[in-house]
Amino acid sequence: MTTLSTDYPTDNHDAIMLWDMDGCLADYDESMERELNLMRSPEETWQGRAHSVAHDPGSEWMRNRIALVRRRPGFWRELKPLRAGFELVEAAKKFDFENHVLTKGPSKAVNAWSEKAEWCAQHVPSFHIHMSQKKSLVYGKVLVDDWPGYFMPWLEVRPRGLVIAPKWPWNETYRHKNLVHYDGTNINEIVDRLAESRAAVKRER
Repeated sequence: MTTLSTDYPTDNHDAIMLWDMDGCLADYDESMERELNLMRSPEETWQGRAHSVAHDPGSEWMRNRIALVRRRPGFWRELKPLRAGFELVEAAKKFDFENHVLTKGPSKAVNAWSEKAEWCAQHVPSFHIHMSQKKSLVYGKVLVDDWPGYFMPWLEVRPRGLVIAPKWPWNETYRHKNLVHYDGTNINEIVDRLAESRAAVKRER
C-alpha cells in the first residue's frame, strides 16, 4: 500500500471516513463509456454500463479497450465529479469525520496514481489521500465505496464499520446489516446511520 499523506491529526483519529473515488466521488463510467463509444464499430451492439461489461468473463476484447483508455494521459485527471458522491460529502460534514480518499492504484495504468492525486487536490483538497491495492487493510469507521469486491472484504475485518454504497446495478443485490445503499432519495437514512457511527466512536473512546 502506498500512502500519499502523512499529516494525521491526533484528536480525531478514530472518526475516520474513507471515500472511494471511481464511481463514488468521480464519474468513471460516464467518461469510460464516452471513450469506448469512440472505438465502437457500426456493427457493435454491446449495451450496459462499462463497469458491468468489463467484468463479463466473455469480454476480454472490452477489457483490453478499457485498459487502453485507462492508460491515456489525462483520463483520470479529467473525470467529472459525481453528484451523488458530493451529496454524501455534504451530509457527512456535520459529523466532523476525518476524511480520507481510499482509491485503488491500478498496476497497469501508472499514470492513474499521479492523476488521481491531482483530481483529489482539485475537487476534495481537504481530504487525505491513500492509494492501495487492498482496501481491507485500511482502517476507517465508515467506508463509502460502490464495488462489492472492495467493501465486502472491508466489512469482514471491520465488523463495527459502516459501508455506504452509492447504488449501481453491480451492488444493488448485496445485503449486510452494516451496509446501506444511497439511491439519491434516502439522504435522511444516510444521516441517521452516520450519526449512529459517530456516536459509537465517542462511546468507544
